[in-house]
Amino acid sequence: MTNSTSAAPVAAPLALKKPSVTTHHGIDVRDDYAWLRDPDYPKVENKEILAHLAAENAWFEQRMAPHRPLVDALFKEMRARIKEADASVPQKDGDWLYWVEYEEGAEYRKWWRRPVAGPNDGTGAELILDEPELAKGKEYFRLGALAVSKDGTKLAYSIDDNGSERFTARVKDLVTGAMLADEIPGTLSSLVWCANDRALVYSLANEQWRTDNARLHWLGQSVEDDVELYHEDDEGYRVGSALSSNEKYIIIAAGDHETGEAYLIPADDPLHPPMLVKAREKGVEYDVDERDGTLFILANDSHENFRVATASIDNPADWQTLIEGSDAFYITGLELFRDFYVVEGRIGGLDRIELRYYDQPDRIEPITFPEASYSAGLGDNREWHMEKLRVDYESMVSPATVYDYDVKAGTLETLKVQEIPSGYDADLYTTQRMEITARDGTSVPVSVLYRKDRQAGGPLHLYGYGAYGISIPPGFSTTRFSLVDRGFAYAIAHIRGGDDLGRAWYKAGKLKSRTNAFTDFVDVARGLIDCGLTQAGRISISGGSAGGELMGAVINSDPELFGAVVAHVPFVDVLATMLDSTLPLTPGEWPEWGNPIEDREAFELISSYSPYDQVKRQDYPPLLVTAGLNDPRVTYWEPAKWVAKLRDMKTDQNELLLKTNMGAGHGGKSGRFESLTETAEEFAFILWQMGMAE
Repeated sequence: MTNSTSAAPVAAPLALKKPSVTTHHGIDVRDDYAWLRDPDYPKVENKEILAHLAAENAWFEQRMAPHRPLVDALFKEMRARIKEADASVPQKDGDWLYWVEYEEGAEYRKWWRRPVAGPNDGTGAELILDEPELAKGKEYFRLGALAVSKDGTKLAYSIDDNGSERFTARVKDLVTGAMLADEIPGTLSSLVWCANDRALVYSLANEQWRTDNARLHWLGQSVEDDVELYHEDDEGYRVGSALSSNEKYIIIAAGDHETGEAYLIPADDPLHPPMLVKAREKGVEYDVDERDGTLFILANDSHENFRVATASIDNPADWQTLIEGSDAFYITGLELFRDFYVVEGRIGGLDRIELRYYDQPDRIEPITFPEASYSAGLGDNREWHMEKLRVDYESMVSPATVYDYDVKAGTLETLKVQEIPSGYDADLYTTQRMEITARDGTSVPVSVLYRKDRQAGGPLHLYGYGAYGISIPPGFSTTRFSLVDRGFAYAIAHIRGGDDLGRAWYKAGKLKSRTNAFTDFVDVARGLIDCGLTQAGRISISGGSAGGELMGAVINSDPELFGAVVAHVPFVDVLATMLDSTLPLTPGEWPEWGNPIEDREAFELISSYSPYDQVKRQDYPPLLVTAGLNDPRVTYWEPAKWVAKLRDMKTDQNELLLKTNMGAGHGGKSGRFESLTETAEEFAFILWQMGMAE
């Protein structure tokens, strides 16, 4: 039976077993813990379920209590690396310079601006949005979209105050400071100004948390009178809106994980019928922008690593290649400016930024950086005419740096380097990019950071994600030094399923090839042991969401390798989730995982690796699991069911803890220091389990 909550629980909660059987393709699927899903979800009011989650939280608090001094120490040192009173580099947009600031001790930002023509002495600064004030008294706060009207007189923004990712949009008059009556609940989108700043384009989340629409709201009119500009009938697609770089067109894009489609509407005439760029074709994704009657399209129709094409706006489906697709250069982004355009991508897994010119097709100007391994990309570039480009840069040993790239001179000017108040000496550390051979002969890149005085064979933390074509760049993090300065090496496994090495790398870790992500991670761990960086049982690992699925899979297959495991909001009940088309993400996820409802082969494959379904009677390493009660992406019952089943099945006495944020969602707690507390808990758990808590 589930233990009732008390001040001092004497044992870990054991959830009741309530046998439930469903049948698919003639195969019975047994689930003893299906009852942990509240049938009224997204409302979770079932007393038995809430009591069980509370019991798990009480057990977490009791087991962590002796280590609270370590949590506090870790939090203190992590916070000491953060410049509390900090500001971004101002950026020009029209007649104003915009920036954000954190005040000393503040969890959230303040958004400021001042006139370009005014003095730079602080006298002309205007506070346009006060997040700390908006967040006051709330357990959770998150700013979603934020957009200033073209004339600079109005601010549209949206907030979520419970972690459900259903945002309420509002509009502020920046001249008077008053809030307009306009209020749009239930948004899950950008907010796009149009019709000479008289209207907004947005998307509502439907009952299944899917954005299947683009809507137009006229300022001053009732939300009930808003016009639906576009509706998507495919339940797997999502809809989003943006402005073209020159702000002449509203771009409405629909797509899933493998197919896209886009429409254009004149921004000054939003009721004009949407113009289809090119009809959707399964497996073809594309983005579009416009300059002087010419469309610029980034598409993977002729090469999986994308090409750049152009078309006349009068014949938008007739694409002519401007930049050929390449096996070597994976193109990830295209941004137009008045006098040039920028192509972003990766070569050999490392970021590349190229300037190209409309009237000189053979002129290519890459922006070069000093280190062999780094993360770089375009920053905040708001205007159509840019003479200096804002660029962001960092590496595992180089703090985040903001540059201006002078387009004419071809030089980088350093505007800001992330400050670390408690001190940071880059010379104490080294980073390297390794190649480890997986079991099928594939070379998997690994980025590693450690102190130069670290002892060989010491503890190592390995992080991975490996899904959705999301790359994990070798960037800078102040928190990870709390492990590295205690003798850990910190490694990022750039496994298949991400797109670190291009689109083929992504495809090699999805659908029928999904298990490559798991075996890559295990083989990286073994390779790091073989090269003497660490030892079996001295590796801690972590991952979140789909990376939590990765954690579940590798502790099922190779539990002996790992000394501590942290799985954040883990997507572990893969089979049941993909079998339930009523859940928010499921139909849109079928191109990623397969559709087990219609495809028996997909059913059998997912069943063979789904971490929850593959829990077995064996020893498991120490495990900390987190969840969010309001999480619409990985629903709370996935980690709750997984932990319940592990408690029943595992044959060891190792720690198994579940912490559910009862007022938060997928990202955990929202404030910058509140979230830091959770990182401190994670690291304290790892150090405790690795025998390094003293």
